[in-house]
Amino acid sequence: MKERLVVMNGQRVVQTSWGTPDEKNDMVGKANGVKPGVYNLHSASEADKKKSHEGQIVHSDKGAIYQKAGSYLVKHKPSDFDILPFAGSTVKISYSERGRAVTEAASQQQSRGLSR
Repeated sequence: MKERLVVMNGQRVVQTSWGTPDEKNDMVGKANGVKPGVYNLHSASEADKKKSHEGQIVHSDKGAIYQKAGSYLVKHKPSDFDILPFAGSTVKISYSERGRAVTEAASQQQSRGLSR
């Protein structure tokens, strides 16, 4: 089953099997800082437990936690977490030797910012 997340007008909507008679829209809730756009959840790759993944959590459900790391989506198993990260948070996820997910706040990158 194909799933995609549509973020627009401050809302997150999960669409399943779009373009077919079985199309279904599920209201998820507020965007919580997730950038507007279409995220194809069905094309997310499984998390590599040897690497750390840094980026924004775009969606979480019973089956997976989806993180936008760079230009791709990574899928994490909720059973690997002690405390689940919430959608909209920017975190760095790495895995311990026992395979448990360790989350920490993502480091802030310096930029020039706005100056007068």
